[in-house]
Amino acid sequence: MAGKRTAPSILAMKAKGELIVSVTAYDVTSGAIADASGVDLILVGDSLGNVVLGYDSTVGVTMADMVHHVRAARAGVKDALFIADLPFGSYQESPPQAVRSAVELMRAGAEGVKLEGAYVEQVAAITKAGIPVMGHVGLTPQSVHAFGGHKVQGKGEDGERIRGEACAIQDAGAFSIVLELMPAKLAGRITADLDIPTIGIGAGPHCDGQIQVFHDIMGLSERTFKHAKDFAQARKAMAEGMTQYSEEVRTGVFPSQENSF
Repeated sequence: MAGKRTAPSILAMKAKGELIVSVTAYDVTSGAIADASGVDLILVGDSLGNVVLGYDSTVGVTMADMVHHVRAARAGVKDALFIADLPFGSYQESPPQAVRSAVELMRAGAEGVKLEGAYVEQVAAITKAGIPVMGHVGLTPQSVHAFGGHKVQGKGEDGERIRGEACAIQDAGAFSIVLELMPAKLAGRITADLDIPTIGIGAGPHCDGQIQVFHDIMGLSERTFKHAKDFAQARKAMAEGMTQYSEEVRTGVFPSQENSF
């Protein structure tokens, strides 16, 4: 898909049978790399708490953190639809709070927002304000303490609850929805239920698209995850480059005459 992606064009991809490529980004460099590769949707995720700020969870991420990284990543994104996460505590209280928070992220450069859980009144209110909304069900990382850890959701009867939440979020006006860490069969059923695209992460191959954390698929993360894959060994390459730089500085090889003025 060429040209500028929008919420309506992402929505239309499902009807056309076109799979949606999504990835997170947190700064101008990751945003520019992702955008230049032709991905359809870039998310400034609150996962920045884990992969950029070193937190144990996303719970500690603030609105100020999100605004900062939205502005930074925005500078690198031209064609992809640019979505930002509403962080924990910025929307759960009430629909008016959710709208205020969404407006703040839009003013920072977002083209839509994502929120976790079945906050259908908030989804409806933000949508009414003219802001595209992406939903998120299954494992919702902001609720990690309620779940007792990052565990697969939707096994057994709990799957029906998640299906119901997804349908309610669609009915509230969301243009797409993330399905995270759930059985592939359940994700496939939800995908068939909905008219809006499903974007999976750890939800199997039957979704309308996939989203992954930039650091996980570029091989920058220290850990490897079952739901991800190293498409580049960037951490190894960068470590090797840094080691060579250190050796050349210590031995006087760098800078040479060609690096001098």
